[in-house]
Amino acid sequence: MCRKITILIAALAAVCVNPAHARAGWTDFVRVAELVPTSRHYYEVRLPVKMNPSGCSEDDWFYLNYDAQGSAQMFAVLLEAVQSDIRLRVFVSGVCNLNGYAEITSINITR
Repeated sequence: MCRKITILIAALAAVCVNPAHARAGWTDFVRVAELVPTSRHYYEVRLPVKMNPSGCSEDDWFYLNYDAQGSAQMFAVLLEAVQSDIRLRVFVSGVCNLNGYAEITSINITR
């Protein structure tokens, strides 16, 4: 009996858990609306994109861990984009954080 309950609970947990992985891909080109360095382990950026390929619950919020490869360079590009009003797009990895923000792994800029 105990084994059946354990199996039932495991099956329900597997069905009810919100998946942490979504889809990877490029967003459309937009201007940076907000850049937020945080005291947590990542920075946040708001991009008013028309379509976020990640499928994360927050359509226009993205994040990148401070210790991720290239994060300092990408932060510098984002900061320059805010200052110079440059349009950019980001590549989302397909990972969503607990806030529903999509993780970014690359940035592409245009004028």
